[in-house]
Formats: sequence, C-alpha cells, structure tokens
Amino acid sequence: MQITYIIRNILLIILLHSIYSYALIYTLPKNGNKLIGKNFKITIPKNNIHPLEYFAEKYQLGLSNLLEINPNTDVYLPQAESEIIIPHQLILPNTPHEGIIINSAEMRLYFYPKNSNKIIVFPIGIGEIGNNTPFNWVTSVQRKKHNPVWIPTKKIRDEYLIQGTILPKIIASGPHNPMGLYALYIGKLYAIHGTNANFGIGLRISHGCIRLRADDIKYLFQNVPLGTRVQFINEPVKITQEKNGNFYIEVHQPLSLTKEEFYSNQPNKIQLSNATHNMLKNKNINPNLVKIALEQRLGIPVNITKKPS
Repeated sequence: MQITYIIRNILLIILLHSIYSYALIYTLPKNGNKLIGKNFKITIPKNNIHPLEYFAEKYQLGLSNLLEINPNTDVYLPQAESEIIIPHQLILPNTPHEGIIINSAEMRLYFYPKNSNKIIVFPIGIGEIGNNTPFNWVTSVQRKKHNPVWIPTKKIRDEYLIQGTILPKIIASGPHNPMGLYALYIGKLYAIHGTNANFGIGLRISHGCIRLRADDIKYLFQNVPLGTRVQFINEPVKITQEKNGNFYIEVHQPLSLTKEEFYSNQPNKIQLSNATHNMLKNKNINPNLVKIALEQRLGIPVNITKKPS
C-alpha cells in the first residue's frame, strides 16, 4: 500500500512538472487557510515589441487579471522598461475543493485533481453581455471531444449575418474552428473548450462557453475524467481569515449584466454575499482598509487586519 502511494505521488509530480511551463500550480494550504501564491514584479524589456497578451500568456494570466492591478498599462504595446505586477497571489473561492470551479468574476478556472493536494489555475474567456456564462450552476463533465465541430445556433448565425458574415450550419473541426481542438461538454448549451484565436483570454468574448488557451484545454481534456463536478460561481469579492489571525480581501470588478452598465462611467455596484458581509463585521478588521479595497478593485488579496500579525 505504501509503495503504491509513493508511486502515485511520483507519477503526479512528473505530470505536474510536465505542465509547469504553462500552468499555475499551487499546494492546497493547510488548516483551512485560503491564501495561496505570491505576487511579483517584472520589467518590460527594452525595445519591447510585444502586446500585453504576450505577457499575460507567459505568466498564465488573462488580460483582465493584468489590467486590474496594472490599469495604466498599454494593452497594445506596454512601455519598455516599465514595471508591471504579476498577480499570482489568490484567495481560494469558498467552494468545495473538488473538480472544476469557474469564477466568472475573476475569469479563472480552478481544477482540484483527485487524490492530490494541488490546485491548478487557468485563466479563461467567458460569455459576452447578452450571452452570459452561467453564474450559479453545478453540473458535470458529460462528454469530451477531440477535434469538435461547432454547430452555431440560429441566434448566433443571425448575429454574424448582421455583421456581414454568413456562417454555415456546421463548422468542421480544425484550425479554423472557434472551439479549438478540444472540448469538455458540460450541458446541452455549454462547453469548456479551446480557441483558434491568440487573444480573448480574460475577456468577455464567447457566446456563453468557457474558453482556454490551447495548452490549457489540452491538459484538462487529458486529465479531467468524465463525471467530474463543475461549479460556476460569480464572486467578485473573496475574503479569508487565516489561522495567523490576518484577514484578506480580494476584489474584482463586478461583471456588467447589461450594455448600459458596461458603457456607463459609473463603477458597477458590488453585491456582498451574506457570509462576506458577516465576516466584515469582525472587530479585528479595519473598515477603512475594506472601503479602499472595495473602491480600488485591484484583483489581488489585500490585508485588511487592524493589527496585522
């Protein structure tokens, strides 16, 4: 039994090492803690010719993740020799540590491999306004398909037609298919799939499905079994009380639900869950720090303890 356990862990280490170049891999914290990872800074190279998407992909982030903490960075051509923060520190969502968790508000997918203390985090693209990704749903991986075909609905074909593009009823598999090379189907209308574009991760760009970069969806396709639990949430605010007594809050820009909200000059209103609202009443939390965090919405954990330990 002991030998089997050791072999299994060795195989897991080899597997995780093989995907390390493109995945954010964290160790599940002990004692119920939820804070994982560390942020760091990089300097944009001299004579930079790359858009921000290049750095987002390199550090396994979506564009929204980088822009929340680096709001003045040029998306098309970040300024050479400028510094940007890489937001690799996270608060785990308040969900079961099982299967796949998709938090639309932060545009991240969390995968908890079975019989492992690891968490693998991928950036995602989600549904545009009017074609929203589900916000509160528990489902499962019902089937998987390599080289999927895309069957756009009549609604989607009509949308393309307005833009002057005639879509066929069936888009064959291959490099021109917007679903990419792999798909995990999680219901009649939704899938977790790849993309044929080199942008869009961290943006609202799909018709409701979850998009991942090519290497990321390939890993999930190969390692997520059929029947795996999938939970959708929409939590722009995550909070944790760590065992050392410190409180942290992570605030993301809430998703717009209407085009009026999206184009408004006013920031979207944050709705706190009952659990978050109750925790913020703790006497050891500094309400001024909470207020600042809710206003700034930096997308990274912020210490809001009155007297940090």
